[in-house]
Parts: sequence; C-alpha cells; structure tokens
Amino acid sequence: MENKVIFKDLGSINYKEAWDYQKNLFQQILELKKYNEQLPICEQNVNYNYLLFCEHPHVYTIGKSGSENNLLVNKDTLGKQGVQLYKIDRGGDITYHGPGQIVGYPIFNLEAFALGVKQYIFKLEESIIQTLANYGIQSGRLKGVIGVWLDPDDPSKARKICAIGVKASRYVSMHGFAFNVNTNLTYYKSINPCGFIDKGVTSMQKELGKDIDIEEVKQKLLKSFERVFNFRVEDF
Repeated sequence: MENKVIFKDLGSINYKEAWDYQKNLFQQILELKKYNEQLPICEQNVNYNYLLFCEHPHVYTIGKSGSENNLLVNKDTLGKQGVQLYKIDRGGDITYHGPGQIVGYPIFNLEAFALGVKQYIFKLEESIIQTLANYGIQSGRLKGVIGVWLDPDDPSKARKICAIGVKASRYVSMHGFAFNVNTNLTYYKSINPCGFIDKGVTSMQKELGKDIDIEEVKQKLLKSFERVFNFRVEDF
C-alpha cells in the first residue's frame, strides 16, 4: 500500500500545543495500525503519515534520559526571561527551541517505510545534510552521536547545527529535529546542549554571515525529505 504523507506548516506555535497536536496524530496512527492488523491486506484502510514544521517561542525541553543539571540557570530566571521548560518523552538530553529555528515532527509508521529506528534517524540526518548542501554548507555525522554537525572530524571545531530526538512506539515515530537557521544562539549559553560541555552549536545564519530566508529553507528541506524517504507529500 502506497505511503501517504500529509504535510503542514504550523507556523509559530506554543510547545505544549504542538506536543498535544502531535500526540493526537500519533495515537490515530497507532489505533488504525492496530485495527488494520485484524484485516486482510485488501481491506485495510489507508494509514496516513504526517510531517509537521513549526517554530516555537523560547523553550527548553529535556528528554526522558536527560538531566536537569544540564540546565545552567534556575527556573526563576527562566520565568523572568519568558522561557518555558518541559520534561518530555523523547530520547536525548536538553535542547533549545526558539524563533528562527525549523522544528520538524515526522509522525511516521516506520514499518510502512521498511525502516528501523536507527535507519529512520539516519534518514532524518540525511535530509538535513542534503538541505545544507544547497547553501554550500558541508555537514555530517559525529561518530556515536545523533544529530547533524559541521566539522565533525575535528574535535576542536565540531559544532551542531541540528539536534534530533525521537520517540517510537510500535514503530510509529514522534518528536523529531531542531534545525538552526536564524536561531539566537545566546540561549544555548544557559544549557549544556544535548548534555555536551565541550561541543559548540551553530546556525546557517552564523555560518553564512547573513540572515537566511527560512521559508525557502523549509521548501528545500521538504524536497529533501521527499527524496530521502521516497514519497510525495500531500497538503491538508
């Protein structure tokens, strides 16, 4: 059965609202997947996949295996700065979301794509890597670490441009990636990003020395997803 991927750009949206939105779609896919398992293939219903892009107001999120020790300011300070904090159910440690960053939430039935979780994460990274190549930015993977990095082979220069943290249940994914385009990097000074104390972070804006058209990046990223995951998106 052909994979159907529905794309939506949620624009600027509060983190909790986007999280609830994700969870509803995630649960729909799980329930329909379970229902289809009871039916012959010829009678199964189409189980849509979803790809969401958005931006969040300033927020730190801590994954289920993360430590609040990697938050370097107290919660009162966060409140004064207007920064939210959420402990959530994805993998990984603490990261930052904010304006100028493309946050992506693929809610995919990985079995329909014939992917395991490691292969899925590899393809997420590859989608970002190919998008950056359109702008002359060479990027890659840091051995043993999830995400997309610049100069990954030079420990003194390695810096992350895209963080990835996912959840998968019965091979259905949620959460996703945070891709720094025009991100204000000063917010990373209040955390040990992804638990690292010896690695930097960067953005397309910083690397290219100018503001980047984030809407153009979204379109190129969407095309990269279509190529890497081999599907065509449908609007809704």
